[in-house]
Amino acid sequence: MVVNVSDAPEAKRYEARIEGESKVAGLAQYIRTAELIAFVHTEVAPEYEGRRVGAALVRTALDEARAANLLVLPTCPFFAGWIARHPEYEDLVYQSRSRVSD
Repeated sequence: MVVNVSDAPEAKRYEARIEGESKVAGLAQYIRTAELIAFVHTEVAPEYEGRRVGAALVRTALDEARAANLLVLPTCPFFAGWIARHPEYEDLVYQSRSRVSD
């Protein structure tokens, strides 16, 4: 099974489709600025769960963020967990530079 992932900027999300099918198998919604992309929600259709659709979404989105020199804010638990298991992507994660404390 080949998973094709593409950015759909008008919908503010990445979409995954199975080769030969038109239905969206999964999506990753984001909020993007000039310097940062925050991944806020990931969803995979039930019939595609466990078939690496989510991993394809995350890997493609992170590779494109790296190519665009964007930092990543993984507010979505799926993205955060995936990055934790793939340390080669940890350098993309946004780190707050604020020194303000209560």
